[in-house]
Amino acid sequence: MKRLLALGLIAGLAGCGGSGGGGGAIGGSGQSASPAQTAPTRVEVVKPSTRREAFDPRAIYRDEAPGVVTVVSLFGSTSLDAATGGGAQAGEGSGFVVSGNGEIATNAHVVTEDQGGSLQRAREVYVEFADGNQVKARIMGYDPNADVALLKVPPQGLRLRQLPLGVSDRVQVGTAVAAIGSPFGEKQSLSVGVVSAVDRAIDSLTQFKISGAIQTDAAINPGNSGGPLVDGAGRVIGINQQIKSSSGGGEGVGFAVPVDVVKRSLAGLRRDGKVAYAFLGVQTVALYPQVAQRFKLPVAKGAWVQATTAGGPGDKGGLHAGKGDARFQARSFRPGGDIITKVGDRVVNNPDDLSTAIQRFDPGQKVKVEVWRDGKRRDIEVTLGERPLSASSSGR
Repeated sequence: MKRLLALGLIAGLAGCGGSGGGGGAIGGSGQSASPAQTAPTRVEVVKPSTRREAFDPRAIYRDEAPGVVTVVSLFGSTSLDAATGGGAQAGEGSGFVVSGNGEIATNAHVVTEDQGGSLQRAREVYVEFADGNQVKARIMGYDPNADVALLKVPPQGLRLRQLPLGVSDRVQVGTAVAAIGSPFGEKQSLSVGVVSAVDRAIDSLTQFKISGAIQTDAAINPGNSGGPLVDGAGRVIGINQQIKSSSGGGEGVGFAVPVDVVKRSLAGLRRDGKVAYAFLGVQTVALYPQVAQRFKLPVAKGAWVQATTAGGPGDKGGLHAGKGDARFQARSFRPGGDIITKVGDRVVNNPDDLSTAIQRFDPGQKVKVEVWRDGKRRDIEVTLGERPLSASSSGR
């Protein structure tokens, strides 16, 4: 997988320094000019359309594009001039307005970089709006587990077009979608396609996966990171995050962080500047009929526990791990472990379902876990812990 941040020199934006568009230019000292004090803030909320009988890319672009921004992050430099002169790195991505007070959502990897295994914030972040306004943004917080970041700009004098957030849990394969962003620095670009798959597991900025991700064939390229993926009604269903590519360009296999995950992340970032995730502490494998038949299991779907984190929530709660080493279809299994089939009221058919179910809870919450053990169904109450910094072998 390749995340979509465009790293390198942002010569295009340097060229816009001193240009029109109603806002201060990025460049010079690295500070943006303040909007005129007499200019009012225009807050507009895009309302989801319930009348569109057909997918209308032109209407989507007309309504949504004014709320999509270009995000430029500077690392190791105090000005954009230094970055474009080769003295430092800069990263360019996309984002979109999520509130009338100047909040903007983007990917965490757009505004951070990995330095020796730890994430470091960008020294400076700038946001360019569709109408040409360019302002300095503040990083309110970032969530490496969901690859989501929350930025804030002073709203005075800006046109803020707030995009509506949908519900990704209801997204279906074949749904027509549009992606808006700045691929390769080409601002306000639109691409269209369909949802190719749902419930994918994609890389985060930690060793834990982001479950429930949306796969699309809409053209997504470096620079689209952080931009919205919207449905035909204009609702954001995901944040474009990464591509699977052998060439480095978009090849019709792009992925978006599901908006249900994004909403939870944004709520935590607004409240605390960070997000804590629940942790069960088990390593599981998926079941399928042949495995169930081979090991004489009572169910053919579920998350089969192979190992538990010593002293972790699952271990303390009484979940049983498998033992030994049995080979089947060129794979190794540890028979005898519990088969998790439900967490709370959510059915678990595979390990990704288990991850999705656990991430709905907060650390410290007690949950009922339905398991099959020795051919019998039983309920086990587990107090969830907090997800560690790295997954290693600790699983969900």
